[in-house]
Amino acid sequence: MTTATMSTSDLPLPRIGRGKVRDIYAVGDDRVLLLTTDRISAFDVVMAETIPMKGAVLTQISAWWFNQLGGVVPHHMISADADDIIEQVPELAGHRAALAGRAMLCRRTMVFPVECVVRGYLSGSAWKEYAASGTLAGEKLPDGLQESERLEPAIFSPATKAETGHDENITIAQMREVLGEETAYVLESMSRAVYTQGEEIAREQGIIIADTKFEFGRDLDGRIILIDEVMTPDSSRFWAADAYKPGQPQPSFDKQPLRDYLDSERRAGRWNGEAPPPPLPAEVTEATSKRYLEAYRRLTGEELVVT
Repeated sequence: MTTATMSTSDLPLPRIGRGKVRDIYAVGDDRVLLLTTDRISAFDVVMAETIPMKGAVLTQISAWWFNQLGGVVPHHMISADADDIIEQVPELAGHRAALAGRAMLCRRTMVFPVECVVRGYLSGSAWKEYAASGTLAGEKLPDGLQESERLEPAIFSPATKAETGHDENITIAQMREVLGEETAYVLESMSRAVYTQGEEIAREQGIIIADTKFEFGRDLDGRIILIDEVMTPDSSRFWAADAYKPGQPQPSFDKQPLRDYLDSERRAGRWNGEAPPPPLPAEVTEATSKRYLEAYRRLTGEELVVT
């Protein structure tokens, strides 16, 4: 098993994008390679330190979900196996260690500029807006809801995709203006189908997926397909089903140890909430790594082993 961490990558392919955690490479005109590093961000600031195994957790949870969801919606994954990827992309033969666990070869798409958020529970920014005004993205919700309460049916809540800073919630009507009515309908239908199936599978493993965001793109054949990461601790709110108590915030399987530390630094006046972030103690990076690995183990029923 490898425990080395990676903050950036350098592969012999054209790099066409670099997000907060992913490096994106072109593989010809019809494929891309997503390489998930161990970078981590919180409060829209990327930390200087990396989180061991985080990139492998995100990649392999997504791969696990794509394999579960193949009959629900089409998706972009071709392979997340390093040896298989090298066989298909021989230029990567000398870079197996960088690929192991972290890389996913995918179909190339034109990405829709909207985050498709499904909220099964009232939490996070949705709770804050509801508590202040009784609305979500400006649309009225029923009175008397509690924090973390289950929403039945789940709410589809699109957002604009922000290159920097926070995504901004928009109404479905605004989404239709951006994408057109037919495409907006398809994306909402696919998002609901994936969330419904995923929430059911996760609940059987003792995990509540409180909310999650999806991305979609149109492939070279004109199909709308599910892309990017799927129902990971970075794109979703994972709660332990056996500890769930509505009416309060819930502990989650994600970067909560990091957020808690940064909050303490802000309260102490040692950090203003902007870059550069404060250095992270080893115990914070270790606790965060363990939280990600525990999410993988709980969800899949297996320990994550990368060779």
